[in-house]
Amino acid sequence: MNTTTFHKDTWELYKSLEMSKQLTAGETLAKLGKNHPEIVAMSSDLSKPTRLWDFGKEFPERFFNFGLAEKNMVTAAAGLASTGKTAFVSTYASFLGVLAAENIRTAVAYPNLNVRLIGTHTGIAMGFYGTSHHATEDISITRAMANMTVISPADGAALAELIEESVKTYDGPIYFRVSRGREEPVYKRDAEKVQNKIGKANTLRNGSDLTIIACGIEVNEALKAADELQEQGISTRVMDMHTIKPMDTKAVLQAAEETGAVLTVEEHNVQGGLGSAVAEVLLESGISCKFKRHGFYDEYSLIGKPYYLYQHYKLDGAGIASVANEFINK
Repeated sequence: MNTTTFHKDTWELYKSLEMSKQLTAGETLAKLGKNHPEIVAMSSDLSKPTRLWDFGKEFPERFFNFGLAEKNMVTAAAGLASTGKTAFVSTYASFLGVLAAENIRTAVAYPNLNVRLIGTHTGIAMGFYGTSHHATEDISITRAMANMTVISPADGAALAELIEESVKTYDGPIYFRVSRGREEPVYKRDAEKVQNKIGKANTLRNGSDLTIIACGIEVNEALKAADELQEQGISTRVMDMHTIKPMDTKAVLQAAEETGAVLTVEEHNVQGGLGSAVAEVLLESGISCKFKRHGFYDEYSLIGKPYYLYQHYKLDGAGIASVANEFINK
């Protein structure tokens, strides 16, 4: 690929991030900040692509830019949280859930502080930027930390609801795992009712032959796969397991008993991620069912446009359907 093409793709990516209405963290925090003076927000020189600038413009005295010092930013957030603040920290997941893991563990999780870590551009969303910018280990890293809640919302509407709940009713550290803001919406914004609650899975489609349990952007792809599988005569239940820790074990066990087969799908290494968490629940319950994890099979992603990478790794709707079909008929 020539340099001109690379720069063009890079520019289009940044334009889409700045114009996106689905990266809603800053917008949501700006609304909450009016009635919650304890909220502070921090960025590591990425306030525009992470949309924290929406909060910063509204409350400049409560917004802090740390430059390229992610580890210091996490420790500073812990310091503010120790004084009664609810600190929101956001940067790319590769620089937060991976690079700053030691600071998260020691300064945030160990003292059980109200720090909300928002890792954006997760999985392979950064495409051409390569392994240093891909985050396919952050679920396993953060869910292994005591006191840490791990959440991977399906879209912007879900993220907004879960952030709001975390401010109003939830204590302790949370790692939010979100994509780059270009995902197709799964939920409609609805002021009348709450569609996403921490620790509660959402069954988006019923089925009797197979349950697909997904998180993040893979929820929408799982729904597409279910449509394709239906045409092949496979009735598929789709579950959005946005809260990976603490997991909705009741929903997992009910799905396993009622469909007899469970396929997990995640934009993450299958080692230690959503699939491993579901497997632990199933194994400890003693329920017998067919089970398969789908994601990255203990490997680093190739480098290229995310659109083609999702196809290559069968993490798009058609790919998930093919994996599910082979799994069911094996």
